[in-house]
Parts: sequence; structure tokens; C-alpha cells
Amino acid sequence: MIVLEDLCKTYEIGGETVRALDHASLHIDDGEFVSIIGPSGSGKSTLMNVIGCLDVADEGNYYLDGMPIEQYKDDELARIRNEKIGFVFQNFNLLSRLSAQENIELPLVYQQLPKEERKERVDKALKRVRLYERKGHKPMELSGGQQQRVAIARALVTRPSMILADEPTGNLDSKTGDEIMELFHELHAQGNTIVLITHDEKVADQAQRKIRILDGKVYEVSDGGSEDDEDNIKGA
Repeated sequence: MIVLEDLCKTYEIGGETVRALDHASLHIDDGEFVSIIGPSGSGKSTLMNVIGCLDVADEGNYYLDGMPIEQYKDDELARIRNEKIGFVFQNFNLLSRLSAQENIELPLVYQQLPKEERKERVDKALKRVRLYERKGHKPMELSGGQQQRVAIARALVTRPSMILADEPTGNLDSKTGDEIMELFHELHAQGNTIVLITHDEKVADQAQRKIRILDGKVYEVSDGGSEDDEDNIKGA
């Protein structure tokens, strides 16, 4: 489903060249639940932006569902983001003037789907995140956990190939964060592909596979061993 081959990405900051991705390679199969973990400045935000088609690498290849992303223009990348990737952000990114139902419906409006189909999909997404009874409430009338559920429903409503979650528990207390992770496990059990970006080891450990990024280099953490042991870390 996702194949990254030898990706490099550099930025010029303060007269210095920063290598955000340094020959990074990884693969994620359809239906997997994968976490990508790294500290601030490790390159995980750049990796997320590339996987989410929000940015492109300077070198290397990225294939999403067999498509070479580097060959697409900006408008084509926008279409891919809208149709193939469901985004869940740390800050929820909900429009305050819209109800939960209207926030979830928005990407379907962009897709120009008929009104009846939009309603059917939105209702189904709300029920999947157990928030149907709150569909008429605006974000400020919802708790942080409920707002994140709305964001997850919005990610699901387009029936994407992948859910890309960026620090989805970062602004939540531990109890609410645990509830959101339970929801991700339910979605994964239902067949959704999930890529979760985090700095939290506890959150990362809940995925099927854990991939570490440090100084722009990507490593896959092997099962059953210490991450401090080089024998238990291999290039992804």
C-alpha cells in the first residue's frame, strides 16, 4: 500500500542545511496498524507530510496504492489527499461555526457527492465513533475527546485507503487518550489501515509495528528486544 524508497528531504535553516529525511525507506501493507515515533526534530513531521502528500521528497520514490506520487501535480495531490487519506490531527482542526455533522460532511461536499449519499455516510461515521446523538453540537459544545471523535469520523467518511493520525492523543488527558486509542483499535479490527505519528512510547507500543525515526533515518523496531540493542533495530 505504502512504499517509500530512499527518500531524502533537506531544508535551509539559518544558513545551515538540515537533512529532515536521510535515505528513509519503509513499507506499510494494507490493513496494518503502524506507529512512527521520534522526538522533536527527528524528521517525523516531514515524514508525515510526505506520506500524507502534503509535501514531496527531494530524492527517492513514494508509491501509494502503486501510484508514484512524485509524478503528480499539486491539484492531483489534493485529489489524492481528499480521496485516499483520512487525516486526524492533534488540534482536531474542526471549524468552530459548523456542527459535528457539518464538519464531517465537508470533505464529501468537496467531492461533490449527492446530498442523500452525504447524509448516509455522515450518519454511519457518527455511529462508528459513538457520537450520533451529539451530531448537532458545535466543537465548543463538545469535550476534547468528543472533538477528536468528530475528527476521526471526518477522516473515515471519505472511505480512505489510510488513516494518518498526527499525535491524536497529544491534547487529551490520559483517560480520554486511552479511549481514543481503543477507538483506533476498533477501526483497525474493522480493516482500516492506520499510520499513527507520536512521540509517546506508550501510544506507539499499541500498534502492530513500531517504526522509529531519528535524525531523518528510519528504523523498524523488532519485537521482543530492547531498542537500545543495535541487534534489535533494523533498517525498515
